[in-house]
Amino acid sequence: MGQFLQQLINGIQIGSIYALIALGYTMVYGIVRLINFAHADIFMVGAYVGFFLAPVMAKVFGGAFIPTIVAAMLITGLLGFVMEKLAYRPLRYKSRLSALITALGVSLFLENFCSLPFVFGPQFRKFPDLIVTRQIAIPGNLGLIISNVLLLDVGVSVVLMVLLFWFVNKTLIGKQMRAVAFDKPTASLMGINIDVVISTAFIVGPALAGAGGILYGTTYGMLASPFLGIWPGLKAFIAAVLGGIGNIPGAVLGAYIMGISEAFATSVNSNLGYGIAFAILIGILLIRPSGLLGKFMPEKV
Repeated sequence: MGQFLQQLINGIQIGSIYALIALGYTMVYGIVRLINFAHADIFMVGAYVGFFLAPVMAKVFGGAFIPTIVAAMLITGLLGFVMEKLAYRPLRYKSRLSALITALGVSLFLENFCSLPFVFGPQFRKFPDLIVTRQIAIPGNLGLIISNVLLLDVGVSVVLMVLLFWFVNKTLIGKQMRAVAFDKPTASLMGINIDVVISTAFIVGPALAGAGGILYGTTYGMLASPFLGIWPGLKAFIAAVLGGIGNIPGAVLGAYIMGISEAFATSVNSNLGYGIAFAILIGILLIRPSGLLGKFMPEKV
């Protein structure tokens, strides 16, 4: 029982990071029907921003964790805005295939450009210690151990997700985003600026991924290379599909299911942590292609 609960806790921690990435995928797809494959690399940029800025933030503010997260969110949000304006907006009214190919191109550009020695470099880098890691033993006979890093991962993710739900449901721009996602032509006729709404989605989604990058670096303590976003991004994308891509609560649900499944699979065999993601993807596409919380939407041809 103790082993089961320990893996469940570990899965919730992993799922919290996946949720922040998956929300960016689902927000962009819900509004512009684009799978932004470069989103995983924005997550990577957020982690490297933390690596380079954490020492500066520690000197300026006396503590690095919160200022580094804020800085990473600002920089990745700006990167998302520039990426949408330069790469995606010129192709918005072209074919979806053109936008998809562009997304792949932007992803490859970010990975390879950031691998250059004068940018981030290809080598392994130890992530700075933003907090002092402590292990906390849960009273009882189950032998459960949690760390303050786990509590921060879950706590920061939950706070950001609550703020996102408030933003989408209670603010004017959030309501406009929901209107554009529901019916873009009608929303335009009602006076909603489509460009502003889409740009906002490309700012908020990458900002959440940037925060996820800081949590990832704090959790694992090592940045492998500028290609490190591939697997977390892929798993977060599968989580978004699992929950119903375009559905914000669905992305969160899918991310936690993915994280918990990965934790249990990895406890059996380390290689199963990768295989379980594709097994879940195949299963959901066969059984419920629209996702757990998604709705089937027939398209007019």
